[in-house]
Amino acid sequence: MDTTIIDPPAGQVAAAPEQTRARYPDEEGFVERDGVRVFWERYGDGEPTVLLLPTWSIVHSRHWKLQIPYLARHCRVLTFDGRGNGRSDRPDGAEAYTPQQFVADALAVMDATATDRAVLVSLSAGVAWSMLLAADHPERVAGAVCIAPAAPLAPPHPDRAAHSFDEPQDLYAGWAKYNRHYWLADYRGFLEFFFSRCFTEPHSTKPIEDSVGWGLETTPETLIATVEALLLPTPESFRAVCGRVRCPVLVIHGDEDAVRPHAQGAALAEATGGRLVTLAGSGHMPHARDPVRTNLLLRDVVDPPSAPRRWVRGKSRPKRVLYVSSPIGLGHARRDVGIARQLRQLVPDLEIDWLAQHPVTKVLEAEGERIHPASRQLANESGHIESESSEHDLHAFQAIRRMDEILVANFMLFHDVVREEPYDLWIGDEAWELDYYLHENPDEKRAAYVWLTDFVGWLPMPAGGEREAFVTADYNAEMIEHIARFPRVRDRAVFVGDPDDVVPDTFGPGLPRIRDWTEQHYDFAGYISGLDPAAIADRERLRAELGYRPDERVCVVTVGGSGVGEHLLRRVIAAFPEAKRRVPGLRMIVVAGPRIDPAALPAAEGLEVRAYVHELYRHLAACDLAVVQGGLTTSMELTAARRPFLYFPLRNHFEQNFHVVHRLDRHRAGRRMDYATATPEVVARAIAEEIDREVTYRPVDTDGATRAATLIAQLL
Repeated sequence: MDTTIIDPPAGQVAAAPEQTRARYPDEEGFVERDGVRVFWERYGDGEPTVLLLPTWSIVHSRHWKLQIPYLARHCRVLTFDGRGNGRSDRPDGAEAYTPQQFVADALAVMDATATDRAVLVSLSAGVAWSMLLAADHPERVAGAVCIAPAAPLAPPHPDRAAHSFDEPQDLYAGWAKYNRHYWLADYRGFLEFFFSRCFTEPHSTKPIEDSVGWGLETTPETLIATVEALLLPTPESFRAVCGRVRCPVLVIHGDEDAVRPHAQGAALAEATGGRLVTLAGSGHMPHARDPVRTNLLLRDVVDPPSAPRRWVRGKSRPKRVLYVSSPIGLGHARRDVGIARQLRQLVPDLEIDWLAQHPVTKVLEAEGERIHPASRQLANESGHIESESSEHDLHAFQAIRRMDEILVANFMLFHDVVREEPYDLWIGDEAWELDYYLHENPDEKRAAYVWLTDFVGWLPMPAGGEREAFVTADYNAEMIEHIARFPRVRDRAVFVGDPDDVVPDTFGPGLPRIRDWTEQHYDFAGYISGLDPAAIADRERLRAELGYRPDERVCVVTVGGSGVGEHLLRRVIAAFPEAKRRVPGLRMIVVAGPRIDPAALPAAEGLEVRAYVHELYRHLAACDLAVVQGGLTTSMELTAARRPFLYFPLRNHFEQNFHVVHRLDRHRAGRRMDYATATPEVVARAIAEEIDREVTYRPVDTDGATRAATLIAQLL
């Protein structure tokens, strides 16, 4: 299958604002030496301590972001921004950036944090001060892990050695850009070139963008000073330093490293008597591009997992499922509970554990489901999504893309759970971390695995221009390549819907049509509502049970389980007085959900504001009109219940604007509204026009949960 992708538009890699962290430091501070302040952070407690050393000042300590949360669950972690970047000072002059200065900074951070001894982890240029620290202060170093070392024990790449740092070039191409004159003329151009060489692996747009952003936090003048100071010692002098290292050494080096040849890592392992692990196909920064494998290698050094103390024969084990349900909204939770209910009917004595977080846990607790204790350690995905939103605006693709730190942390937690406990089956409902990192690390699959989703294909928003069109296509291409190369990872892929619910678009230039590909690689369960059709069959009886009078017209306003919808709630609340004037007997009930404080919303005479409502679908089935966001679950529940509704897709939310709209148009359901033009007067008028509308929706099948459970049960 051809998965050729167009080249990215030049010059469009932008520095991004700080994204949500998976874990924030337990302590932070500064140490000062000779008037230079160095910023440090501490994560976790106990022993051993891992000191993640800085590397070249082209980046700061956030380049360790995919290691910190995992390691901090198992040991104590220290990081500090190397002088010249991050929150540390940027002193002038080459003498401020010698290896000895970085070693002294590391010792000062260890002293400030009462750290007697640590395992050192270093990258590239940072290996030089790692070796100096281990050689000159052996009592402070318990071990050293050196990733892609810049070790002058073997020749550099020939194309890099051919160019001078100091002499101006006639043509700045390739490593000729590693040149002081070019840096002063086009610093950003150098960063984009350099990090493209750091990440030789395909589909590395996100770590490249991160690294360029970190590089922009310092200046070319500072980097010039670091190069003047970091002229590597002769092979003989560096070999002598390595010969004095007495602690255990692990060298990790990719054999496609285009910055530092693999031979340098092999030579360092030999010079220190250490162990070399070669990452075939990896580039210069495997901790950022292959974080799962790197994290597991680090864990084996700093805190090796202990062998289990109890083992149960296979035939003596109950059948067990670990269910991972996406916390971005409540729709996944409701349908997953419906599937779990049907699974238990098909597989007697089945045990289901949920690795889940708020707001999913709100639904699970109400249903009496068993939540795995490790769930408390999950990094908050909903909070990240909310932090990425503004007024009725959520760039869903970019928000998920910028959630990489959280996704890695949560996959590593999942990995710990399934390594310690046997399960027969893993189910991931849009559990992006699970699906992506299993395909990146297929050897970590040790149970049957089911993937569930209600959309296929990242689609670019027009406002994103050429860059977003390229990146979404690149993400789609990587997914297609994953499935083609490792079809065994997904034992079953289930689409929550029918083939006609799949959008007619392509995955991108040179890539297949989404529907054609989906039909080849998915089973179709039909729509899974999670609701009990019998519970809403008698609408008049249902209204009476919920306390709704026959003579009142009920409008339910809800925005799902995230906190993104607060602005829409406020807009509809502002429309309530005019809507009530237009609709006699109007009763409006605003459901804030589990992540919006009802007390934070405006009050209006006659308006009812409620917090989380369990089995909200019953209220939606009983209402005369609903006003909702553009999420699939709520809008399809209303479609199945044949109730009129207004829906407001979030700006820049590709799923709500393309995938959901396509499905609702197919079912002839709902009235789409534009938040930007929907003034309170417009909303009030639409409420009055729609509340008495007789719907002509396409019927929605009600057996989706049973169909999905039947497909899944075959694996048990």
